[in-house]
Amino acid sequence: MNTVTFGSRLNPRNLWKTVPIALLLCVTLSQSTLAQEKQRMLRTLTVSGRGTQEIPTTLSQITLGVEVQGKTAQEVQKEAARRSSDVVELLKTRKVEKLQTTGISLNPVYSYNNNVQRLTGYTATNTVSFRLPTERAGTLLDEAVKVGATQINSISFTASEDALAIAKQQALKEATQDAQQQAGAVLSALGFQAKEVVSIEVNGANAPTPPPRPFRAEVGQLAAKDASTPIVGGEQQVEATVTLQISY
Repeated sequence: MNTVTFGSRLNPRNLWKTVPIALLLCVTLSQSTLAQEKQRMLRTLTVSGRGTQEIPTTLSQITLGVEVQGKTAQEVQKEAARRSSDVVELLKTRKVEKLQTTGISLNPVYSYNNNVQRLTGYTATNTVSFRLPTERAGTLLDEAVKVGATQINSISFTASEDALAIAKQQALKEATQDAQQQAGAVLSALGFQAKEVVSIEVNGANAPTPPPRPFRAEVGQLAAKDASTPIVGGEQQVEATVTLQISY
């Protein structure tokens, strides 16, 4: 009697391939399920806190210049260079910071009569900017005018770098505390409790420099005064923002 066998036997040599793949698939599915479950269970609140610090400005950033008018370009340029050299030399002896030339110009001057343009001369202008302690600014401006400065264009005030660095740290701390207090108030009102901070985003601490202000005193008035010109700085604001994501 003949026996007929249908199908094929499983080769034992292939078991090492089949079993691990099945186990890996099972573990992967399990981990994915756990991750999805954890995501569903994780509830978060996102809050942004703000911190500010007001610090006194102790430094003055000043722009001043020399303007000379004359009949020839060579004449006015030479005189402007001479006066500018005297001003720069004075500033160097007073040990100002960040001294630099900010502008040099030589322009023709015209007169108009019956719609007729006529060249009457030239104007040369040299400007410089520098920084120094505000308490010394008034005296130095008076001295600059005496040695040849004819323009005091603008002045702005800022705090020292060390003071700004400390203020930025304090503003960041204040912003963080503000965010935590906001989260606590919201969660308490809803009957929840904060668990942990999931993420932190620091938007930075910045201290915008106050814009320069035109200096309105007349140069002739400065030179005539016996006392130094009064220069009074204000305060500079440092701001910081911190965003927290808190689970509950």
